[in-house]
Amino acid sequence: MENNNKILVHACCGVCFSYPFLLLKEMGFTPVVYFINHNIFPENEFNRRYSELEKYCMINSVELIIENYNHDNFLDYIKGFENEPEKGERCNKCFYLRLYESAKKAKELNIENFTTTLTVSPHKISKNIFIEGKKAGEKFGVKFLEFDFKKKDGFKKTSEIAYKTGMYRQNYCGCEFSIKK
Repeated sequence: MENNNKILVHACCGVCFSYPFLLLKEMGFTPVVYFINHNIFPENEFNRRYSELEKYCMINSVELIIENYNHDNFLDYIKGFENEPEKGERCNKCFYLRLYESAKKAKELNIENFTTTLTVSPHKISKNIFIEGKKAGEKFGVKFLEFDFKKKDGFKKTSEIAYKTGMYRQNYCGCEFSIKK
């Protein structure tokens, strides 16, 4: 199979990947999933989210690539932005960090296009994700495709898939700063 219909998809969890996967397939893409989420805290949460994504990918015969957990890398990158509010500059830096690594991986794999499932969340500003994705893609000469997966009830559809499949649903974005206290 040629790489021209492949798309590298940064995914943060199985729930967020479920509906975008179906939509991308419907559009003629062959998704290759990339799990690079150093922001997730604690490590057992990282492992749990990966495990759910891995099960979903296995059931649907989707290639899945994981990067080892390195939370210190995330903390170093966002240093000085720890007290930013949700949807603030810390989140934009987090988006860029993960999308930078995704663009780099797409280039390494000779996949022309990449995207992210982050836009499925109603708690994230898609426009900001698009800005960071485009910057990352330009750095490596790959194209970030802007899909706002929350549109057309995307978030609702991911929730329905998670419920039907018994998939674990987390109750916070991922980093320790997003945990509701």
